[in-house]
Amino acid sequence: MESRATTLNARRRADTRLSIARAAAGLFVNQGLAATTVEQIAAEAGVGLRTFYRYFPSKQDAVVPLLAQGADDWHSRLSRLPADRPLREAVAEAVVELLDPVDERRAAELELARGLVRTVAADRDLQRVWHDVNGESQRLLVPVLAQLVDDPDPLVPRMLAAAVTDAVRIGLELWAALDAPDDRGPATLARDCFWALSAWYEPRVPAAPGG
Repeated sequence: MESRATTLNARRRADTRLSIARAAAGLFVNQGLAATTVEQIAAEAGVGLRTFYRYFPSKQDAVVPLLAQGADDWHSRLSRLPADRPLREAVAEAVVELLDPVDERRAAELELARGLVRTVAADRDLQRVWHDVNGESQRLLVPVLAQLVDDPDPLVPRMLAAAVTDAVRIGLELWAALDAPDDRGPATLARDCFWALSAWYEPRVPAAPGG
């Protein structure tokens, strides 16, 4: 069992990583990736260069905790889905809850994510980070969805995990790419994408007794 001191130290490390990630994302969005240095990120986060490199090998990798935080929130929402709801309907609703700017804080977080996703398109190393975070998110979703799917075929939770992850990714990327005003926010785009990508799924119908 972990001691309280160990838990507190782990929490401080996580907070430091997230603080650096937010500083990096803000600088990338406001002044561009190329113009941002590790020194600027460290100064913005209030840490030294040694601390920065203790956690991250490069400035691109510094945004991983921020992107992963969204994935963690997503996994938590899906793990709490009610078992008596139709799965596609419940997942689509969770997608909307995840990406809906319900208050000023959430709206600001989504705008930061929007700017960061725009930055991703212009840098190969950031594309690698974005790809890795989405891949890890999909991998972690498989056991969560396996608990909700009444189907012995191991392909089903994997395909659903791919559909969910790609729907959120595509929704964010499309929203980030839209320059003109559009009534479809990230929640609507991701929800519609999930419905399309998961159209193949039908809950398994139990065999009738004696059938």
